Amino acid sequence: MIFHSPAYLFLLLLLIPVIGWYIWQLRNAQATIQLSDAKELERQPKSLRVWLIHVPFVLRVACITLLSLALARPQLSNRWQSESTEGIDIMMALDVSGTMLAEDLKPNRLEAAKEVATEFAMSRPNDNIGLVIFAGESFTQCPLTTDHTVLANLFRSVNFGMIDDGTAIGLGLANCVNRMKDSPTKSKVIILLTDGSNNSGEIDPLTAAEIAKTYGIRVYAIGVGSHGQARVPVQTPYGTQYMMMDSEFDEETLKKIAYTTGGEYFRATDNKSLTYVYKSIDQLEKSKIRVREFSKRSEYFYPFLLAAILCLLLDMIIRHFALRTIME
Repeated sequence: MIFHSPAYLFLLLLLIPVIGWYIWQLRNAQATIQLSDAKELERQPKSLRVWLIHVPFVLRVACITLLSLALARPQLSNRWQSESTEGIDIMMALDVSGTMLAEDLKPNRLEAAKEVATEFAMSRPNDNIGLVIFAGESFTQCPLTTDHTVLANLFRSVNFGMIDDGTAIGLGLANCVNRMKDSPTKSKVIILLTDGSNNSGEIDPLTAAEIAKTYGIRVYAIGVGSHGQARVPVQTPYGTQYMMMDSEFDEETLKKIAYTTGGEYFRATDNKSLTYVYKSIDQLEKSKIRVREFSKRSEYFYPFLLAAILCLLLDMIIRHFALRTIME
């Protein structure tokens, strides 16, 4: 049971001074008489008036209590809310080629991408999310799952050198599509993050985009890297050396991939803009939540109101008939 207007329950506080006043009045209204022997009076049966003397006050207290409860409008409801969620299938295609070690993002492109993508996944508990990595070839690091703790651990284990170097964007996309094509989920999304141009693999990126479109899969393409040149570590026989490289890549192909599938293209030039990109995708791809709320509530103040009226009538009957005094 709930109350529509619980503030009216504060009226019950009025009973404190009312009861206190009644007790005080009783103590000051007691008549006394001196008798030589009261034993004979003690043996006399008490009349109905003696038993009923306090009933009117009790009925008035009950009337105030019941009226306060009625004004607060008690209501009954079978259930509050029934909620069911329909998550989105999201495959993340992450470039792990050597250029992703460029340090224009901190500490480098790959680590920044892993951190932001992990935060994105953890913020969407209703979604099935998986991870595909690609460089010169591609493989599935984590299939679609709602266990995002496992996904986060697998993200952390991703490093450069896990697969042959190169940039096989088409293979990465095709691998994602293969993981999602048989899913019954209506909303399917690929988040493609790369900093290079396709130079490996047997599948053309635009062909993979057409396949994704066939299965109703949207692709959000993220080109990562600052404009100009970026410093990249290179392993040599003399240890790690750094070289400068141009961070430009084939943005037109990424845009075509996104637009072909009904997605969008983003450019992330630093950590802040990369975070903003994922927040934008998060807003575009909200999980669909169906909420059924049982708002039909039964009003339950009628019994309290009727009981209060009954108490009032009984009070009037007792005071005017059973406890009536004759005025001279």
